[in-house]
Amino acid sequence: MTRVIHTGDTHIGYKQYHSPERRRDFLDAFEQVVDHAVEDGVDAVVHAGDLFHDRRPELRDLLGTLSALRRLDEADVPFLAVVGNHESTRGGQWLDLFESLGLAERLGREPRVVGDTAFYGLDHVPKSRRDDLTYDFDPSDAEHAALVAHGLFTPFAHANWETETFLSASNVAFDAVLLGDNHAPGTEEVNDAWVTYCGSTERASASEEPGRGYNIVSFDGEVDIRRKSLDTRPFRFVSVELKDGEGVERVREQVRQHDLTDAVVVVEVTGEGDPVTPASIEEFATDRGALIARVTDRRELETESSADVSFADPDDAVRERVSDLGLSTAALDVDETIRASKTPDSKVRQEVKTRVSALVDDGDLSAFRAAEADDAGPTANETDGGTTEATDAESTAEEGDAVADATTTPTADSANGSTAVTTEATAAEADENADPDGDTEDGPAPDAAPDAETNGQFTMEDF
Repeated sequence: MTRVIHTGDTHIGYKQYHSPERRRDFLDAFEQVVDHAVEDGVDAVVHAGDLFHDRRPELRDLLGTLSALRRLDEADVPFLAVVGNHESTRGGQWLDLFESLGLAERLGREPRVVGDTAFYGLDHVPKSRRDDLTYDFDPSDAEHAALVAHGLFTPFAHANWETETFLSASNVAFDAVLLGDNHAPGTEEVNDAWVTYCGSTERASASEEPGRGYNIVSFDGEVDIRRKSLDTRPFRFVSVELKDGEGVERVREQVRQHDLTDAVVVVEVTGEGDPVTPASIEEFATDRGALIARVTDRRELETESSADVSFADPDDAVRERVSDLGLSTAALDVDETIRASKTPDSKVRQEVKTRVSALVDDGDLSAFRAAEADDAGPTANETDGGTTEATDAESTAEEGDAVADATTTPTADSANGSTAVTTEATAAEADENADPDGDTEDGPAPDAAPDAETNGQFTMEDF
């Protein structure tokens, strides 16, 4: 018998609502998973991608993650993982670093046998690259086989990857497919295999209303999947439908009925009542102990300003706008240097010049091709049907437009695009026939030249 924790979408480092406390919450949730793994004595922790929220986690997030992984290592609990779209870089992955330290193992085409189960891995692969893949894995004599993958798979919501296709094309008969990317948990049976999402460990958007948790998956002749909850920061969801003559006092009355202590409060206003100023309700909630309060008035009111627009988190709105621009890899990298990186203002010009020159010198002209909007999918935080709190591209719309005029190309989202797969096309053929489309769900643009094949897994250059 093999019993593992299946988790993913931990998004460590996400400073949601610009709150340091929320940033810590994401690491706390991952640490809870580690605590449960050690206490329950599972055979392994299997992570299905998006360990980090972006490709450049800060030192505090790295140190916190290393500390948690060391506890697993000391308890002899292997940490097996794949790379998600949020954390993916074009060079070496953070997971490779952890593997070099003996704290993690990056799953790929070769089986990692735990007990009587062989685990394989498939990093996130951009939609435009998937037709080139052949699902060729190294067979194993283990009684069971499981694939760990990151992407939006059928038959779940927002899917753009056919589960039936890779199950039928694979040379290994999988008993289970353990998935990440969709933040809503769920389990279905496809082609005699159990396909399951563990969901996110913290609420990455206000749409993720149900409690957070992970899966316990047991392989013992049959596959058994059970859900286990995490103790995360409380979210209070308050829905208020106003009647004629009702307004802010009615909203306050409804908010007052909840325990707001240290909670994130999400208020939605509908109905026919009077106009409500979101800021006044947010202030009311924080005065009553809420950590954060956000109010959305969904009514169409004839006022000078639209009531369903909130500027509580303008940076997220900017990121959402830029994710739709179809900027190139080079453009996104330049924009990130200008706006989001810690490069001093006095050195930005030289840094941009150096990065663009490096791309040209390397002959990587594909980095200057424009992405097409029609291949865009939902962002990772929209995968359970809600509105994203942060999009993958970290740029401003104004700067993005300026950069797009000079350099436009699709994002090469997953550095190790076909972790456990092979492709018939050579690198040269791929450059010639590359699909210029880019997926907004695919995460931050890569920022460095790709490394050679690592850990038996192909980089995007192999396409």
